[in-house]
Amino acid sequence: MTASSDLGLGRDPARLTLGCFLADVAAAHAKRTAIVFEGRSISYRELEREARELARALVGAGAVKGTRVAVFMANRPEWVLAAFAVARFGGVLVPVNTFATPNERDYILRHSDASLLLLQRSLLDRDLLAELLETHPELAEGRPGRLRCTALPQLRRIACLGLEAPRGGVENWAGLLAHASDVSEALVDAACAEVRPSDDGVIIYTSGTSDRPKGVLHAQRSPVIQSYRFCDYMGLSPEDRVWTAQPFFWTAGMAMSLGATLAAGARLLLQQTFEPGAALDLIESERATTLHAWPHQEKALAAHETIDARDLSSVRKIEFSSPLAAPAGLKEDSWGVYASYGASETFTIASALPADAPAEIRHRTHGRPLPGMQFRIVDSETGEPVGEDVSGEISIKGVTLMRGYYKVEPELYLDEAGFFRSQDGGRIDPDGYLHWTGRLSDVIKTGGANVSPLEIEAALADCPGVRAGLAVGIAHPSLGEAVILCVLPSAGATPEEAAVRSYLRERLGAYKLPRRVLFFSEDEIAFTGNQKIQSGPLREAVLRRLRAERAVIAGFEYGDEA
Repeated sequence: MTASSDLGLGRDPARLTLGCFLADVAAAHAKRTAIVFEGRSISYRELEREARELARALVGAGAVKGTRVAVFMANRPEWVLAAFAVARFGGVLVPVNTFATPNERDYILRHSDASLLLLQRSLLDRDLLAELLETHPELAEGRPGRLRCTALPQLRRIACLGLEAPRGGVENWAGLLAHASDVSEALVDAACAEVRPSDDGVIIYTSGTSDRPKGVLHAQRSPVIQSYRFCDYMGLSPEDRVWTAQPFFWTAGMAMSLGATLAAGARLLLQQTFEPGAALDLIESERATTLHAWPHQEKALAAHETIDARDLSSVRKIEFSSPLAAPAGLKEDSWGVYASYGASETFTIASALPADAPAEIRHRTHGRPLPGMQFRIVDSETGEPVGEDVSGEISIKGVTLMRGYYKVEPELYLDEAGFFRSQDGGRIDPDGYLHWTGRLSDVIKTGGANVSPLEIEAALADCPGVRAGLAVGIAHPSLGEAVILCVLPSAGATPEEAAVRSYLRERLGAYKLPRRVLFFSEDEIAFTGNQKIQSGPLREAVLRRLRAERAVIAGFEYGDEA
């Protein structure tokens, strides 16, 4: 299979930048509502106008093409404005995971070379600004645009949404916007004209097989192509109303939820955090037509005490297997997006079928390679291509493949032909359909997120009473996999599960925290010849333990039938 220069989008390739994307959808759908958030409706025209103003402010604050701008916010309009404003003058967007601990936040800021940070002051019970200033008090003593912090050596300016007055080197949002006063529209338009689809656009941080998140650097065109593509493949129209719980700091939220909705001229329904009752209120009142949520969130919505009294008849574009299909009154399997395969490295889907493809094909395959993408199935040991319909490792290259892992030599993840080795197993059948058969690596996929066992084990390193630990993923019907930490206690020590989880809670994002911590003696664990714990036998032992305890994790009981 070969890659094609025809992307099947019917779009001018020169306009596949995020700045042009917003301008184009705003011109086409100016008066329509683009975003609904906390009672406010924002039209496409208003969205573009506010993004242009923020772009002028950022340029006035000293940002130039190539500037790394970190955005530490939840799903709210300012995140959207920041993303398009940064892109307009050719900056590089660095979304920061809102689940990140202070150490994880600092790693992303430092590794990405972020020189400008935009954050919201608080989220749920966290004061994000206080956390930052507690870790780096010198930031509160500096001057805007002249910050000096050895732990974050590139950081020069911070602007905080929700801050009433400046605090040392931290500007409030009004102070940031004031920088737009002496920057003309013509200057930013001229900067936008110099941005190319192949320019650096976004660095997405995602857990992988290393103990640190990887910075996945994408060109401007990747999220734009995927936004148009998702719009087409999901069959979205201007009349659609899309509710999403997918965070924008990952590729699915940015392309499938945000980008695809805007590409269609549809309405995006936003909430900063997921709470089932509030979500159902918005879905019902706004007559949502499609929902984007992880399986465990759909289960929580369907299990809400008010679900029987809800009118979800407007919802039509969800999986028939979803627990929300029955409350929505769906009678047949006529729509679904899971016949696809992709990764952060391809900015979501690299193969797919249209959502309205026949159910039988959607259920048995993972789609065909998308235009502009090339797949090769290789022997995972030798790297040599295997035959048709033969299982091997999925390798990919093409138009939405990342520019690379930031600060990593390309020969460490690309083969000699430029293919990205995915560490996923699969085959391509004689009809050209991809069949994904599972991961060849040990990355745990839980609740829609990738979690690295090595990252959990590194955080456990100095935990009192722990000699060694290994994190494994155990199959779970709504999470995909549940993260279970297996611990070998130090000699004579009797650590408690609550204490180990409390220790890790201070060092890991919430979604990485093990659902259970199980303790094993040395004679219960199988070791390799070099004294590494064997994950396969341990995973089986975990399942036996959970079944014997009839353990309940996220609403699912592990029993004899599991």
